[in-house]
Parts: sequence; C-alpha cells; structure tokens
Amino acid sequence: MNDRNQEAQSPWWRQLHQLWLAAVRARDVTALSALVYSALSGTPGAVAVVGARWQEHEVNYLRRWSRGSREAVTWYPTAADWPGGSVPPPVLATDERPRARRRAVAHVPPLVAPALRETGAIAVVECVFPLGPDDTAGLWVGLDRVRSNEEERVLSDQLVQVADVLMASNRRIFEDMLHERRQARDAFLAEASLQMDESLEVEETLRRVARLAVPAVAEGCVVHLFRQDGGLRPVATAHVAADAQAWLSGVASHNAWLTAELQKVAVRSRGQVLADNDLRGGPFGPDAVGEGKAIRAVSVSPLRARGRALGTLTFLYHRDDTSLADLPTLTDLAGRAALAIDTATLYAQRRQNVETLQQQLLPRALPEPPGMVLSGAYEVGDPSLDVGGDFYDAVITDERISLFIGDVCGRGAEAAAYTALARHTLRTLLLDGMPPGRALARLNTALIEEGATRFVTALVVTLVPAARGGWKAEIAGAGHPWPLVRRTDGVVDELPAHGLLLGVVPGAGYVPHHVRLEDGETLVLFTDGLTEARSSDGTCFEDLLPDAVRELGRVDELSARRLVNAASDFRDLGDDDTAVLISHLKGRP
Repeated sequence: MNDRNQEAQSPWWRQLHQLWLAAVRARDVTALSALVYSALSGTPGAVAVVGARWQEHEVNYLRRWSRGSREAVTWYPTAADWPGGSVPPPVLATDERPRARRRAVAHVPPLVAPALRETGAIAVVECVFPLGPDDTAGLWVGLDRVRSNEEERVLSDQLVQVADVLMASNRRIFEDMLHERRQARDAFLAEASLQMDESLEVEETLRRVARLAVPAVAEGCVVHLFRQDGGLRPVATAHVAADAQAWLSGVASHNAWLTAELQKVAVRSRGQVLADNDLRGGPFGPDAVGEGKAIRAVSVSPLRARGRALGTLTFLYHRDDTSLADLPTLTDLAGRAALAIDTATLYAQRRQNVETLQQQLLPRALPEPPGMVLSGAYEVGDPSLDVGGDFYDAVITDERISLFIGDVCGRGAEAAAYTALARHTLRTLLLDGMPPGRALARLNTALIEEGATRFVTALVVTLVPAARGGWKAEIAGAGHPWPLVRRTDGVVDELPAHGLLLGVVPGAGYVPHHVRLEDGETLVLFTDGLTEARSSDGTCFEDLLPDAVRELGRVDELSARRLVNAASDFRDLGDDDTAVLISHLKGRP
C-alpha cells in the first residue's frame, strides 16, 4: 500500500489535524491542496474531488483528483473551455459560514460538471465558501452511488471543516500580507521622512523626494511646484533608466496634457490614479510612443502643507506590483514631502531675511583711509536662523581713523537690537571726535538706560598719524579680547585694553592705553569666536592665532576673510560667530 493510500485511510481527525498544522505555516492556501485532496479522496465511494477558485469573478484554476490517480491535476481554463462562456461564482459575504449540500451532477457549475462526469460520479456533495473579497472557492466530492443520510452528513461535515481551515488560513495569510505591507510602508515613510528632514535646502530636499521614490514606489517620479504666476514648473525628476531621464524632464516641462492633469489634481485634497483610458491623449500608456509606451499607470498627489497648495508629486508605473503605491501611502508621502519642501522654503526665506538683517548690522563697505589698508570679515558660527551679535566698523574724522569691534551676548532679535544700538552709538560718538575711553563710557550709560539684559564687549582704537612717521594709537577696551599687532620683523604682540563689560556697572570708566605703531605694522581686531574655535582634541585656535597673524603676508581686502577661514577649517567644536577687522599701516604718502 503506497503512502498516499495510507494517508487517505488514516482517521479523519488525524488528517484534519495535519491540515490545521500546515495551514498555520502556509503562505498561500494552494499550498494545502495536497493534504486537502488526500483527505477527501479517502471518503468511502469517492471517485473524484474537484476544486475551483474564482478571483475577481474570473475562474483562476480548477483542480481534480480522480480514483486511480496518484495526485490531483490542475489546469487553468479559459472561456472557450465551456459552453456559454465564464460563469460567475455565487455571491457570498466574506463572513458567511461555509455550507455543504447534495447536488446532482447536472446542477453543479458548468465548468465543474465535465470533470465529474468523466469519473462516473453519480452523486455530488458541494461546498462553496468565501476566501476573501472577490475571492471564492468551491469543493465537490463525486460519489459512485447515492449515500445514506448519515454518510452524507458526515461527508458534509468534513467538507465544512476543510473549508473552515482554508478560510482561516487565507484570512491569516491576508492579515500577514497586510501586516508586512504596513511594515514596509511604515519603514519606507520613516526613511523618507528621515532623508527629507536631513536637508533644509529646497533643491536638495526635492532631489531627495524624487530619489527616494525611484524605484521603491515607481519607475519614475516628477515633482512640480507652483510658480508665482500660478503655473507649475518641474523642479525634480528621477527615472530608473538613465537614458529616459532627459525624456521625462522634457515631458514634465512641456507636455500640455500632463500640465492640464496636474493642474486639476493640484488644487484637490486627494490624489488620483490614471490608467487605461485615462491615459489616452497623453505621453503615457499603450497608445503613446517611445519611452512612455511602457508606462501602465500614473498617480498624481497634491503637495499641500500648512493650508497651502505647493504643487504635485507624480509617479510613473511600469510594473504590476504596486504594493507601496496605494493612495493612502502616496497621500502620506506627499504630505511629508510637502511639509519638508515648505519647511525648506521657509528656512531659505528666513535665512535670506536674517542675512539681510545681519548685513545691516555691518558696514556696507569699509572706508579707504590714506596710508592704511582695511580688511573686515564676518562669519556665522551657529547654523540656527538667529541674528548674531558681532559687529565692527571704521570711521574717519579729519586725520583721525577710529576702528571698533564688539560682541553682544547671545543671538536673536534682542541681540540684534543691542548690536544696532552699540554700533550706531559708537559710530556717532567717534564721528563727533570723542576719544575711545569716553565713547565706551557713553555707550555703557546708553545700554544701562535702555535696561539692557545682555552685556556687550567692545574695543576701540583711534589712530592718528605721527609727525615723524608712524601712528599714535589710543586703545580702550570693555571686556573684549585684546588686539594683536604684527611688527615689521614678524613678531606678534598683544596690546592691552583693560575695561569692564558694557551694560553691567553704571558709571564705569574706561582708561585708554597709548602706544606707538610703526609704518608697515598690522593691527588685528577680532571677537572671541576666532580664539574659541576648537579642534576635536580641545585645542583652541587662540594657541595658533599668533602664527596665523604672522603668516598673513601682504595685507589686502581679503586678508580678514582668510584669517576667518583658517579658524573655520580648524574648528570641530564651538559655534560662536566670528568678526575680524585688520588694519595694515602702510604709512602716509
């Protein structure tokens, strides 16, 4: 006796138990067919077991075991295989319980009847049951004689038990598939958000959106944004085929059909999928030519963020598997992309506004005093969008040239207000000919009268040509880093500038320090962002600053920028702004 006959003759409960065990592991109910047909073929008097499955109202397959066969045979019929064409399955609710009943061979579905007649079946017990939405299955056991009521009841119960197993297994498989798709969807959306959030540059964000979607979601992707005139312009494209990239860019820019479809969806709250007849007249689908002929569907999702319509996100599909391309996923992706784009756009606008405001706190251009070369530079150390507090300027009154530099504690609007107050106050006082120490004292009073909540450091140097060449320098400081001077022999010295912070102690006095500077020497003023730039091992640029000043070489208008860049290249730690003002004393003509 072969193994299959032994299985067929084993107790029903044992076979049902094996079927349940297999159902727990199956990835598709068709994998259970061998056990199903083996169990039912052991029914006393059975000459045939036939199974069928309909999906979306079309016959998917038929499978038949007949007496004397070692295994079931499967075939995939077409409408030509039975008279009258395709016969739709019974309409069943997805939660309907399976029922088995006796049927005459002549009354079973036309596609099943021939498979039973060929085996000589006289009576049939039928069980049709739902596997899911638009997914119906049926089992028919053909018998060589009419069974007693008790025998028929037993067989009916067995068919219902088999149907229960198949329904439960398919439900679990469907739920597992949905869970896997949800996991894949969530993982994709999480990665998309992470990638898009890593950049605050608009163009880079758009490129990331397109690159992420291809090929994870579709074979092609186009992002359009609204222009100021209300039209749409393509800002990012991607395609799996490199040679199709230029074609897709051209279609995205110039095709009137696509532009019209995008305009329709852009103002809606939900997206749309275009396929088959929807693609007629456009550059995609079977009626198209060239690259677009392979595209089977196009999805368009509106990009909306913070109540504003920004543009559209379009995907092009060549394949049948679009498990990540369901509308809810595309809507979620479009929402995240729109938010990232809007955030990047707002960031760019705010950054431009901050840069404009920051420039108002610095001189438009330094003067060109006779006998002196001036160079100034400023660099933002903090990537946040707040205005910094560093400032510098130079003013000329008669033969006097006054240089000043300062730093307001903190960042933001309040710091900007005190920066403007400090710079313009010092500039006005120095233009009136006030010496450095008194100018700082007046600024200190002004800050205290304003109720300043932030302290300010500042350094003022007034230079007057000496009668026999060189310069007389008067230096006053208020808690600011002392300036450096590079002598003609390359030696770098520090010039003292003692004084209390501004805006802290009422009535504070600032005693100036007088020193003579020679022609050919270079004076360097800077804020603490320069000295506090640190490498990864904690070394401060302050330790390297004298050498950097010594190596400045010939001073020109870019010398301050080169010194700032040196500190920036050195910096691994520290995010303070940096301002540098350099004066090279070349001597009066």
